[in-house]
This record gives sequence, structure tokens and C-alpha cells, in this order.
Amino acid sequence: MGCTLVIDTSFGSTVGVVGHEPIVETDSRTHVEKLQVNIARAVSEAGYQPSDISTIVAGVGPAPFTGLRAGIVAAKALAFATGAALLGQNILEPQAQWNLIRRSAGGTLGNPHDCHVLTLAVNDARRKQLYFELCDTMLTDGESQAPAPVKPLIAMDIDYPESIVKRVNNAVADYQASITGQIVVDVVGHGAHKYAPVLEQIEQVGNIEESSVLDQGAQGLSIFASEALLNAEHNPAAPVEPLYLRRPDAEIPAPLKHVLGHEGAERTN
Repeated sequence: MGCTLVIDTSFGSTVGVVGHEPIVETDSRTHVEKLQVNIARAVSEAGYQPSDISTIVAGVGPAPFTGLRAGIVAAKALAFATGAALLGQNILEPQAQWNLIRRSAGGTLGNPHDCHVLTLAVNDARRKQLYFELCDTMLTDGESQAPAPVKPLIAMDIDYPESIVKRVNNAVADYQASITGQIVVDVVGHGAHKYAPVLEQIEQVGNIEESSVLDQGAQGLSIFASEALLNAEHNPAAPVEPLYLRRPDAEIPAPLKHVLGHEGAERTN
């Protein structure tokens, strides 16, 4: 029976086989040196060979360009070499699933009829910005508490924390008008503590967790892969492409200046 390999470089790098503890590197500058080594190590320590890999889940961000590209290229190359199915998964929506599982395990989820827990899933975008998505999700009934699809109240985007607070407060006010009961907004992800003084201005803010679903060991790896499989069922043709969300820094250069009355020259490669 095949195994599912997860490769994510949205923040540092996480490599692991579902059902086993992942290898986590927090330094984004070590992708070239360690990513391939960690993939081989994760598969070997789980007791598999590369030929046993049946599915590869690649993290597609949102995240800065260079590190994200390294993980996706590695996943695509390995899928091509092994014939494994390749799925993409963003880092934000599984945060919402993990947040509810975290609250349920801690006994703080409450009655969903009286308390609606929303998750503001974030990832550090640098340049004083955050990638974010405001998610409404719920756990299905039953002891397994299997996740249900995430419903975004604010679609995935990039913005400054001050603007995010305003947008979240507006979205929550609109949502409150359609439901009964209390709303709590948890902020979850890398960058949450960095901008906590601003994010605390969310009117119904709950927990502010500086942690990713992929920081949760084997459980987080399973949640991440399960979300990818669930999304693939609903959209099997979804491309595995990086989510940058920020416009590229590179710009088309302007023509050379006019000299001595001559027309400006065109730049050539």
C-alpha cells in the first residue's frame, strides 16, 4: 500500500509521510541544502521506498517567492519520477481545521449554536504584511470529528495588519446579522504574535496563536493532507501552482532617454 508525502515550504520547510512525525526546518535559507535530504530521510524513516509514494501533497502558499518555489519544484519532480498523484494545498485553510480541533481538545470549542468560532488564518508575508483568510468552518458530528470544507468569509489575500483588522470587523458584523449567538475570532499562524498589538483590535478577538498546522507533528501533517484530498474531490483539475498574491517587484524598464534630439532607443535583451 502506498504512502502520502507532504512537502511544504510556506514557512521554513516541512517534509513528512502522513502517519509519521515530519521533519521541520524553520530557516528558509536551508532549502537547497536540506530539502532533498529531508525528503529521502522522511520516506526512509517511515519504512518506505520512493516507489511506495502514491500521493504527494505540495504546499502552494501563500508565501514569499523563492522558498515556496523550491518546495513545489521538488514535489513536481518527485511526482514525475515516481508516478505519484500530485495535489496542491494552501497553508491557510487547514489552519482553521486545526484551530477547531485544538479548541475541541482543550474543551473551549463551546456549543456551536451559542458560540461561532471563526479563524483568521495568517502567514507572515514580510514587508509588514500578512497573508490571510477569514474562515468559517465546523467539525462534523461523531467521535472522529472529521473536518468539513472551509467556508471563507474573506477570501485569501495579502494586506497590512491595520487594514486586515478593519476588513475582519466589517465581515464579522455582516456575519453576526445572519446568525444568533456569540462570535469569537481566533488568529492562527506565523506572524500572529508579531502583529498581536494590532490584531488585538479585532472586536471579538479570541486566541492569538503563533503556530501553524504543520507545527503540530503527525496530527498536523494528517490535517493538511486530509484538506488536500477533500479539495481534490471537489476540484480534481485544480493546478498545483504557487500562491504569491503580491505583485512581482520586476517591472518593464522605461525606454532610454533621448540624446541630442534623436528618438529614444529601445532596450534589447
